[in-house]
Amino acid sequence: MVSVSFYFQVHQPYRIKDFSVFNIGEGHEYFSDKSERSINNEKVLRKVAEKCYLPTNKVILELIKKYPQFKASYSFSGVVLDQFEEFYPKVIESFKELTDTGNVEVLDETYYHSLSFLYSKKEFREQVLKHRAKVKEIFKVAPTTFRNTELIYNNALAKEVEDMGYKAILAEGHDYHLGWRSPNFVYKPKGTDKIKLLLKNYRLSDDIAFRFSERSWKEWPLTADKYTNWINAVNGNGHSVNLFMDYETFGEHQWESTGIFDFLKALPEYILKHPDNNFKTPSEVADSYPVMGELDIHNFISWADVERDLGAWLSNPMQKSAIESLYKLEPEVMATDNKDIIHTWRKLQTSDHFYYMCTKWFSDGDVHKYFNPYESPYEAFINFMNVLTDLKLKIKDLNARKEEIVSIRE
Repeated sequence: MVSVSFYFQVHQPYRIKDFSVFNIGEGHEYFSDKSERSINNEKVLRKVAEKCYLPTNKVILELIKKYPQFKASYSFSGVVLDQFEEFYPKVIESFKELTDTGNVEVLDETYYHSLSFLYSKKEFREQVLKHRAKVKEIFKVAPTTFRNTELIYNNALAKEVEDMGYKAILAEGHDYHLGWRSPNFVYKPKGTDKIKLLLKNYRLSDDIAFRFSERSWKEWPLTADKYTNWINAVNGNGHSVNLFMDYETFGEHQWESTGIFDFLKALPEYILKHPDNNFKTPSEVADSYPVMGELDIHNFISWADVERDLGAWLSNPMQKSAIESLYKLEPEVMATDNKDIIHTWRKLQTSDHFYYMCTKWFSDGDVHKYFNPYESPYEAFINFMNVLTDLKLKIKDLNARKEEIVSIRE
């Protein structure tokens, strides 16, 4: 028996507006801007919603109604949920309609789509708890499966997440760590007791997410029939085929004109023709299948780019300087007790800001240009550091005033 498990990441950052050195100390907002030079966050969200979220949700809902066995799962960054509520509430309602079917699982992650686990375990936990509360508020569910930002994962993360009460965690099915083993089984992370590890089948996932419209690909055009044959080949050699990808695959990365929606509509029928195939959510996969071995992944891996490491965010001195400077502010930020300052600092943690500073390659670079506000990584770095400098001044001023008030009271 083979279970197909669809997982979709839904995320859009609050992109930073054009912020010059002359704006420092002037009290400007960092994320809202309608100038020609900056990317407008509301326009981006509405564009992606119209091309991807709303039409794909409609297809998924139709599939659930037509095939009650069909299931899918989603994780939403907290910042994309905030933007849905702020700019386009209709999208929230569309996703709620899906979760209300009972065929859709919602996963937990860091609220701000951040790299917080690498720099502050306390901040990481705070963001996960904040995300859990947001998901409970909107979707009325309590997630039991966790996925970290961009599938960043190692043993220590699995242990931390297990201690927070989750029963399953997602990661990339990286060849280097798997060796002879298959990503189509459930594993146990080294150093944990109960949590189960579900691995992305990156070849079959990327056939849809990246290669679907590539005319030079030897398998183009990809049909539901052909793709199902590849899944059927797993029968007897695996328990689940975990298809993890950005939700923007449908309609945005792969335009409607490529036939991606027709492919999605046809796929369940072909998969369910095989009597041993079914669909399961990640938590159902974890509950249904036994652990087939222990995986020791002590170095961080991710689903980004060919290296599957942290290089997309931390490969050059600009990225490291920017993120280290940001997290060094944590004690001062928390000392302000100012919700707006804390929220702003956390929005600056969103991994996309450091993605835009990447210089290590251009062979995979197209994904980094996705709604990128900057013409170069250096411009991204300068803009970010200008904002960070301004934020430091605000924090310093707030904490100085707090000290002054305490001094007067004493």
